Amino acid sequence: MTKVIHEPNLQTILMIENALKTSGTYPTKKQLWKSLPKKIQYQTFNRVLEYLESSNKITFNTRKIIWIFPDNPKLKQLLDSSTKL
Repeated sequence: MTKVIHEPNLQTILMIENALKTSGTYPTKKQLWKSLPKKIQYQTFNRVLEYLESSNKITFNTRKIIWIFPDNPKLKQLLDSSTKL
């Protein structure tokens, strides 16, 4: 187990989530890390990706990072207008 030097804050998590949502997929973690508007430590970046994967917001598919969280506005509207059982 590695020693955690720095924990991510909410702003960092939201920055990475937004980058993933707007892009759809990134071929590698390094490309995503380099494309972020603010630079963060790589260890912190990996902690955020671990969190997003454990909360089922992203998945890794043959080295690609894919946003899988169902936050589509049309889906929300459909669920709101559907009959509740």
